[in-house]
Amino acid sequence: MESLTLRASIAAAAAASPLQQRRLPGRQRATYVRAMASASAAGEPDLSVRVNGLQMPNPFVIGSGPPGTNYTVMKRAFDEGWGGVIAKTVSLDAEKVINVTPRYAKLRAEPNGAAMGRIIGWQNIELISDRPLETMLNEFKQLKKEYPDRILIGSIMEEYNKAAWHELIERVEESGVDALEINFSCPHGMPERKMGAAVGQDCDLLEEVCGWINEKATVPVWAKMTPNITDITQPARVSLKSGCEGVSAINTIMSVMGINLKTLRPEPCVEGYSTPGGYSARAVHPIALAKVMQIARMMKEEFADGQSLSAIGGVETGNDAAEFILLGADTVQVCTGVMMHGYPLVKKLCAELQGFMREHNFSSIEEFRGASLPYFTTHTDLVHRQQEAIKQRKAIKKGLQSDKDWTGDGFVKETESMVSN
Repeated sequence: MESLTLRASIAAAAAASPLQQRRLPGRQRATYVRAMASASAAGEPDLSVRVNGLQMPNPFVIGSGPPGTNYTVMKRAFDEGWGGVIAKTVSLDAEKVINVTPRYAKLRAEPNGAAMGRIIGWQNIELISDRPLETMLNEFKQLKKEYPDRILIGSIMEEYNKAAWHELIERVEESGVDALEINFSCPHGMPERKMGAAVGQDCDLLEEVCGWINEKATVPVWAKMTPNITDITQPARVSLKSGCEGVSAINTIMSVMGINLKTLRPEPCVEGYSTPGGYSARAVHPIALAKVMQIARMMKEEFADGQSLSAIGGVETGNDAAEFILLGADTVQVCTGVMMHGYPLVKKLCAELQGFMREHNFSSIEEFRGASLPYFTTHTDLVHRQQEAIKQRKAIKKGLQSDKDWTGDGFVKETESMVSN
């Protein structure tokens, strides 16, 4: 199997074309042509993807959160071979952001209170970055200097203020990021300032803010969707119609992780108290699949090719990622998975996804992207399809319908088709 370094070289060599229209490419350079030839000869499935003009060696992207919180950890992600990194969300005034500790709680497969067992759920009450914006921007610049061919995406969130959004976009773009992900989806913290899900749950507000963003941005913009809404296709549609090049889904699900049955206090417990937070990890994967499917169907029916979909939710294996891609995702984000398993997880994800591709003789991601999407339909249609199938099976079992259907050549088989035992 080719190394991650080799795959990165292949991706870099393919990244020479510019972005479409007003979107500008990152400082990508075509290199290692000899590596491309070697990989082609090896015949391994190609994991590279090109999304909104951004070339990645594989579809695995660090999701915005603790795994992208500073230079040191983002550098580690690039060194391990992640296809891209979305930094932790930043805003203009980090002094307003005060996190508490503890801020996480785990749900295990065993009954409430069990200390051991597989982690299936993870809750966080963590806010956006509490580091000064200038510090984060300097680290973005350093990362792009050291990894010019790798994709770094800035995650941003701001108050309901056009001038503030424009200032934030300008300053983050000047750091050299390749794209922006807009946090319209954080389920906790600062809703009173019309930030996060407070915007993503209000389509009128979302349309206005997306308009501000897209009249200023010069790099691709992804709108990150909240699942804490009745119909997730509505804000996704508004975001794309308002100029965003892509959507990301899903952010965490509003939750109360549990109650400590010894202390009778909720978890995570901070000085005896708690607050609802965002739910992630393995348990949210089926919910995320449904939301991604709904968005993908809407995009296919209502938008021309070009818009992208980045899937998020409970990814710990290559097969988890394959499911998202089969539903139409271009990239797959991982955040909680990295917090539980570390940055080397990407090697396992790549190997398992390639194993899936070999099993089905897929040579590229694009060959199976969206392949499972046509098999979703309505319950009414399922009933009709089953009735037709039963009718056909009964007809086959019954055999000939009329004496005129007997033939000489097939006489014995025709006779057997009407035997009951």
